[in-house]
Amino acid sequence: MKKLINSPDTVLADALAGISAAHSNQSVDTQTCVITRAGGPSVGKVALISGGGSGHEPLHGGFVGAGMLHAACPGEVFTSPVPDQMVAAAQAVNGGAGVVFIVKNYTGDVMNFQMAAELAADDGIEVATVLVDDDVAVKDSTWTAGRRGTGATVFVEKIAGAFAEQGAGLGEVAELGRRVNAASRSFAVALTACTTPAAGKPGFELAEDEMEVGVGIHGEPGRSREKLEPASAIVARSLDAIFADQPLAAGDETIVMVNGLGGTPLIELYVAYAEVAKYFAERGVRIARNLVGNYITSLDMAGVSLTVCKADEQMLALWDAPVNTPALRWGA
Repeated sequence: MKKLINSPDTVLADALAGISAAHSNQSVDTQTCVITRAGGPSVGKVALISGGGSGHEPLHGGFVGAGMLHAACPGEVFTSPVPDQMVAAAQAVNGGAGVVFIVKNYTGDVMNFQMAAELAADDGIEVATVLVDDDVAVKDSTWTAGRRGTGATVFVEKIAGAFAEQGAGLGEVAELGRRVNAASRSFAVALTACTTPAAGKPGFELAEDEMEVGVGIHGEPGRSREKLEPASAIVARSLDAIFADQPLAAGDETIVMVNGLGGTPLIELYVAYAEVAKYFAERGVRIARNLVGNYITSLDMAGVSLTVCKADEQMLALWDAPVNTPALRWGA
């Protein structure tokens, strides 16, 4: 294993020190392992909090900032944060209007965020939860009951974050977040496995001429293992799966994300996006907004995930609203 680390035991602490040093508009509490916006709570506004195991950067800490999250709770690599972190985050960013927990559907995350919601309620903080479960590859996995939560998390955090910034109420922000999740679907293909620092070796074996179709963001098995195909075929089979689960008609408007899993060069992601654009054009479905890059990764895994949100007018307007975070910035 070759990693730019000091020790497998200090990866999270060392990364948090780097985040603190790099981003003056964020505040990092190294004791509680919570990342918040600098400047304290947004008084009178709903606060958005998300979190999960580290290794998926820039998710979630990279999306803490104006127009998106108020706090992120990073756990150890591929390990859920603990309820005490989430409660500390809620206490730090609650501006009196309540907090929304945005939770990817993984068993540990769901359980710990639920416990945190109960503890926060005991402290007088009103909490609503948005569960993200957009991955159409498998119904259940080794990490979940039901679909996995993946790329749609970025869409929920951006659109619901903009709504909260405008002063929407707790129930309104949560309802919109759930609607964005319901309108979104994702599918991923891995070309190589990732290596966690603690394990020191790839999480699974994948031959040079093979790909894992429908892989999860921790390397969980997908639908099948196949011979490696050209980008055009990989994109087509991914979008076929997405469109089969949520049919899109000519004239529909969408937000599309072509996301690298951590070890894929940007040039290859643009190769994939060209195929995505062609696929949509052939069906008359409009890509109204897009992202191409690394937004929810799996350490050094090579591969790509595609996320499609069937967007309405409100979602597109909120997508365009100003955002200023380390990993997503426009209009600010």
